[in-house]
Amino acid sequence: MAKISQTSPAIPHLSLGRADVLGRTMEPSQEPPKLFHSLHHLKKCSVLSLAADASYIYSGSQSDDIAVWDKQTFTLKTTLRGHTGSVLALEYAPELQLLFSASGDGTIRAWSADTLMPLFVINPHLDSGDLFCLAWHPGTSTLYFGCQNTSIQWFNFDGFASLETQTDVNGHGSSRARAATPMTSPSISSVRSDSIDRLMLETAVSNGTNTPRKVHKFFDSYPQYERRTPDLNARNPNLGNPGLATPPPSSPPGFATPPHLQQSASGLGDACVVPPPPQPPTRTLQVPAENTIWSAHYGYVYCMATVPGIREGADNVPRLNPDSALLLSGSGDSTVKVWSLSTKLPTLQHTFDCGYGAVLSMVVRGDTIYAGCQNGYVKILDLETKTLVRSLIITENVDILSLSLLHSDLYTCSANGEIQRWSASFNQTSHWKSHAGIVLSSIVTRSSDLRADGTITSELNGDAGKPCDRFVLVTGGNDDQIKIWEVNPPKPAPHTIANCEDLDAVDLDLSNDTMVYTLSKFVSIPSVSDSARYREDCRQAAIWLRKCLGQLGAQSYLLPTGEDTNPLVLATFHGTQTEYKKPRILFYGHYDVISARGSNWESDPFTLSARNGYLYGRGVTDNKGPIMAVACAAADLLKRRALKMDVVMLLEGEEEAGSRGFMETVRKKKDMIGPIDAILISNSTWIAEDTPCITYGLRGVIHSVVKVSNNGPDLHSGVDGGAVAEPMVDMCAASCYFVFAFFS
Repeated sequence: MAKISQTSPAIPHLSLGRADVLGRTMEPSQEPPKLFHSLHHLKKCSVLSLAADASYIYSGSQSDDIAVWDKQTFTLKTTLRGHTGSVLALEYAPELQLLFSASGDGTIRAWSADTLMPLFVINPHLDSGDLFCLAWHPGTSTLYFGCQNTSIQWFNFDGFASLETQTDVNGHGSSRARAATPMTSPSISSVRSDSIDRLMLETAVSNGTNTPRKVHKFFDSYPQYERRTPDLNARNPNLGNPGLATPPPSSPPGFATPPHLQQSASGLGDACVVPPPPQPPTRTLQVPAENTIWSAHYGYVYCMATVPGIREGADNVPRLNPDSALLLSGSGDSTVKVWSLSTKLPTLQHTFDCGYGAVLSMVVRGDTIYAGCQNGYVKILDLETKTLVRSLIITENVDILSLSLLHSDLYTCSANGEIQRWSASFNQTSHWKSHAGIVLSSIVTRSSDLRADGTITSELNGDAGKPCDRFVLVTGGNDDQIKIWEVNPPKPAPHTIANCEDLDAVDLDLSNDTMVYTLSKFVSIPSVSDSARYREDCRQAAIWLRKCLGQLGAQSYLLPTGEDTNPLVLATFHGTQTEYKKPRILFYGHYDVISARGSNWESDPFTLSARNGYLYGRGVTDNKGPIMAVACAAADLLKRRALKMDVVMLLEGEEEAGSRGFMETVRKKKDMIGPIDAILISNSTWIAEDTPCITYGLRGVIHSVVKVSNNGPDLHSGVDGGAVAEPMVDMCAASCYFVFAFFS
């Protein structure tokens, strides 16, 4: 029996949530978002990537193309072609009005978002395989990308000047200067800077008969003793010398056409290069060797993000350290790495170990990272404290392939075609089946002012010219479909923080609600340790408890104690990392209970019930209730960045049956448990119901074996008994002395 506070919520029915997660449907009547529009790819192919700007929605597909959809009419504007592999990632850079696309062909292409025409191709350093992800950082004008060869590479556009004069897809000319330096070739959209001579390896021939090729790591290599990186100069020593090669009339001044692009008098070019088919004139940029982090991960780099976040809908909440620019990368090695961008070369600042398979998707809001993993987990990580805040189980064993944010609402897209929405308090508020197949990509973008009925919302509201504050969730799947869902930003909570200084003054305690809910599930498991009948229930209780503590933000493990005994649960809530040593407090408890037979129970002992201000259920006081209270308190402090110590929870399942195997397991796993400064247990009492106390000492139990013997032979008790001093008499006398001496 445990007393509950006046603010405690009603005990939820277990049917409102799944048995394997803490988050549950807070508003069961809340409807999923309305499907606003559907877009269908003409080619039957998977929609692998999405991006959007104010005018268009861009979708990259498995058919190597990028479809451009008008945001107001939802009609296909044009198709961007040029890649020879699946378009795996799209990234829009609003400062340059450029759309970047990464592909399985190992290249990145840049497209004008104004004219929808190709501008240039970026080749990674050496052969890097598939390029899985892109991340644009506006502060440094740098594009980062993650590669199949486990490297992270980047290309910097800082200081570049450009003037675009080109014909768009409708045949209309457009010109937009981004710097004062004009280009003399009106037929080529290009990018220039003082450093472009070093980075530009090739230029395109304006007649479109030839296109540049990539550096081949074998045919373009130098002798081994030179220790030089392969490049196009290896077989073309005259490359870059304008005096030895005459550029074509349409080439920009200062750039020579490489000899391998010039055809000889016989009409034959480089015998080792097969000319590709004609394409619109583009330039090729090469990532220099120094812009590469080799073996950035021990697996493919699947996802990236920059901090502060630039995703539309993430609302850029204040950060505690706003001056630090960061790059985040997620990989198949189950880690999220944090790279500082304060220097020219990104430096590794911290590594989060997610521990649940590959990190496939990632979004960031303020100092909070949301990492979607294999096996259906979303890890919520805090950048400021370098700690795991919470683990969400979306759907077990179903990969999380895409994540999107609308303010504090998180949208998770799974391989089973389902989308779930989670609130800031980590509760699921809605879920629905979105695609017939796998949901592969998603974005949140501001919708246009055009309503479905053709009217203009800003005109109806009398705010013509004012941007519409409406959002849509755009999702793409392997069913050839792009779905557009009407979504609304979450309502501001009463405790919304205006700035970071208000953290200490605001009550963000949500643990009481979570505690009662988790306790109701915990009590429902009949973990009776002194009966073989409940052996499997005890094991399931340990598994559930480990998973529960992991979701609350702890690193949790099961420690076996023997073949016929229940395992220990070891969980550690890591406090805020500081330059000083943190104290480590160990909480000891047990998840097993005694049987609940007899007629004294007015309710089912394994169903939590509330009567007259108290909670009733087997184990509510001894010891499931205290376990949940400590765990939820630690999770609440962790969420508020106020946990100044490590809280280690060591929970056994044999306390009511003599703690079998406990001592031996603790000795074996002492290094895993780590150093401990103090131990807290809950097997004590309060002075009164409303007067808690801290018991700082207990008598404990001493186990000893006392043996009394003599050197004489065994004698007949009927003949010699009472006349001869024997060991049993001395044993009884010694026992009586210990007892009576204490009371006297």
